[in-house]
Amino acid sequence: MAVQRKEPTLSEALFPILFLIILLVVNIWIFGTEGLSGSNQVVLVLSSAVAAMVATFRLKIKWEHLQDGIVKSISSAMSSILILLLIGALAGTWLLSGIVPAMIYYGLQILNPTIFLIAACIVSAIVSISTGSSWTTVATVGVALLGIGKALGFGEGIIAGAIISGAYFGDKMSPLSDTTNLAPAMAGTDLFTHIRHMTKTTFPSILITLVIFGVIGFTAGAEGSVDQVKEISAIIVDTFNINGWLFIVPLVVLGMIIKKVPAVPALLSGAVLGGVFAIIFQPEIILTISNTEAVDYAFHSFKAVMMALYGEISIVTSNEVVNELLVTGGMSGMLNTIWLILCAMAFGGIMEESGMLRVLAEAVIAKVHSIGSLIASTAATCMFFNVTTSDQYLAILVPGRMYADIYRKKGLKGENLSRTLEDSATVTSVLIPWNTCGATQASVLGVATLTYAPYCFFNIISPFMTILYGYLKLGINYYSEEEMLEIKKEFAV
Repeated sequence: MAVQRKEPTLSEALFPILFLIILLVVNIWIFGTEGLSGSNQVVLVLSSAVAAMVATFRLKIKWEHLQDGIVKSISSAMSSILILLLIGALAGTWLLSGIVPAMIYYGLQILNPTIFLIAACIVSAIVSISTGSSWTTVATVGVALLGIGKALGFGEGIIAGAIISGAYFGDKMSPLSDTTNLAPAMAGTDLFTHIRHMTKTTFPSILITLVIFGVIGFTAGAEGSVDQVKEISAIIVDTFNINGWLFIVPLVVLGMIIKKVPAVPALLSGAVLGGVFAIIFQPEIILTISNTEAVDYAFHSFKAVMMALYGEISIVTSNEVVNELLVTGGMSGMLNTIWLILCAMAFGGIMEESGMLRVLAEAVIAKVHSIGSLIASTAATCMFFNVTTSDQYLAILVPGRMYADIYRKKGLKGENLSRTLEDSATVTSVLIPWNTCGATQASVLGVATLTYAPYCFFNIISPFMTILYGYLKLGINYYSEEEMLEIKKEFAV
């Protein structure tokens, strides 16, 4: 006779989460920003083992079922993993070809320390709105802006915070964004109603963010001097063949994404084109990277481009600041992040399959009484799923399904839910080191999540803004009396 699986209690569901949190705190205390090198991954594996033991011994769930949950969870992250590998390849060939150095060079001619943080945020926002992708924005213009900011003397944490704030604002407001399309689909509203409704909370959040960056820029400034900027610019020009033709590649990638070409072929095309432009415009760099005795330039070119695609390359100059800018890890540089994602998705898969995540979510819903508490609970649930499932899509999907009927019963239109999902799930994912978004941006920029997170002002402000609007009942769209009568009939059936 088959053993009947049991429903988890709240304490059983909480146990793996508490184990994870305690172990992560200890891990961060001991390893600090080096946690991504492997210790955070081990913590997630151990937490997965604890969750599996609770599911197996207490809830009587067979390991085969838990394994299916892990496979399903990891499968949902495979597109992100492919994109991550291609971002590493693109970063490699864009350095080799001089595209990123050209962006840094021209950026240094235009920007100054006073307005840099505001400009970095706005530029990232514009590119992200155009492409619908915060990941692509950070991996392209974000990398260049980080180099410009470091050359101007800013700390890497605050530069990354400005870039990510702008990129995630654009990601939220772009009709091309997958999360911007997913949220209204889960909440039962249409895309443009959702975007219009988001402006009520998103614009105040980004304005406050720009004011903060403006105050920092005007008061603190940066340590970089005019002479240092001139020296860096001169070294870049001496090292690379800098010209306007190099911008054809990023413009092609940008055009492909605007035309809704999927991210994988668009990024692969950008990486390959970067290699082609390296062969055309940077023969000296090709010879330096290949570092072989062969005479044939085709041999050198093939080796250098392949090295840029798959592995770490660095271009050494006489300036240490420039040397820090001219290094990239290629595809292999993303492997620690992929390792982290796999471990995180395994933990999320066990928690989902065992029903422990559902029990935790239902406990939150039971505390909902007012409109303010409903919106606050939704935001908290989204952030909770970002922490536990390590995936922003699940952090939108699951709470979207959970709360849709509750919002309708309370007389709140679907756009209220979709806005809350985006204000909390989309933007906070990048603040969590083991979330796919947090891990990816840390790898792409080379800045630890906990280093940039305190400066992601837009991402921090957004969930508090939507909760504030909920409690003050500002910007809330209600069903009419006639619509509510139909809703009541629907639930009475």
